Amino acid sequence: MGRRPRLLIDGGVYHITSRGHNRYRLFHENEDYKTYKDIIRKYKERFEYDVFHYCLMPNHIHLLLKIAHGHELSHLMQCLNQAYAKYYKRSYKLIGNLFQGRYASMFVDKDSYLLECGRYIERNPLRAGMVKDPSEYAWSSCRFYTKGENDDIITIDPLYGGFDGGTVERRRKYHEYILEDRPYEYMVDRAMRL
Repeated sequence: MGRRPRLLIDGGVYHITSRGHNRYRLFHENEDYKTYKDIIRKYKERFEYDVFHYCLMPNHIHLLLKIAHGHELSHLMQCLNQAYAKYYKRSYKLIGNLFQGRYASMFVDKDSYLLECGRYIERNPLRAGMVKDPSEYAWSSCRFYTKGENDDIITIDPLYGGFDGGTVERRRKYHEYILEDRPYEYMVDRAMRL
């Protein structure tokens, strides 16, 4: 049975995941995480896209992004992952594939799912038992939203402004929101087969 074609829409929002081949670690050192973020930054000059949320886990990647030209999504992901694989192979002397097949994508067709999906992405380190609070994890967008840490690869999630109050209050409310266990996580796990 062949692959189902991807739904590619101009201005579409997608939850993207890429996993290490055989669950290989993609990131070993802080420099590895920084390099992937540098690659995201670099390709923003070539493709028109916004990253609302992300999480770089040791053996997989989550991105929630909006791409201006839907037909460019596959090419964008190919560029990001090939550039990182080239760096990784040079750094760690890997021969063979770094990533397990093509990336997975889920079209986020309703605004109401946008923030839920971002929350799901940022809770990954918590669910993996790596941290007790998602804001402790250095390699996700969570610190940007909960602590105001600078992260120039992020475009603010349009629904983030829906948390009432000033900046400090909005961060506090978002932090409470991501700490809640919600059913969306289990739906996404099933849909993305993580």
